[in-house]
Amino acid sequence: MNLEQFSQLFTPLPGNHYLEVCTKEDEVTKLLSSLMNKVEGELSVILYDEDNLKFSEPFRARPREHDTVIFKDVFSKHENKKMILKLSYLTLANAANVIIIEKKGNLNLEETKSLLQEMEFRSANEIDIIEGYDLIVAKKMHMWGNGL
Repeated sequence: MNLEQFSQLFTPLPGNHYLEVCTKEDEVTKLLSSLMNKVEGELSVILYDEDNLKFSEPFRARPREHDTVIFKDVFSKHENKKMILKLSYLTLANAANVIIIEKKGNLNLEETKSLLQEMEFRSANEIDIIEGYDLIVAKKMHMWGNGL
């Protein structure tokens, strides 16, 4: 998996906190961890066990704790997409990004962008930078939507 272009989506600052929600640690996790280590930031990883969990349970995170939330191979399988987007919105700082990464064909891109808009994320865009994967980036804007 070539992640050179993917890494350019991030400009971590000292003390940043990123959250990755995934089914296993992989090259994306290693890249994010490396980026955070360079700026003395923190990467939190929440692992869903796809064999033993029906992807209906929420993850836990404090309000405005994270500067970026990344879902990898979890979003399309989760039974309550609105709930995990709401939790993402709450844990993100203002003007922070949510990134959804799924194997090609697992995600209805237009439906996902619409859902992001409905859940008060703005500027949802598809970016084709990881071979074999769909990627959508959207932004939590200050003073929009849910007021957080």
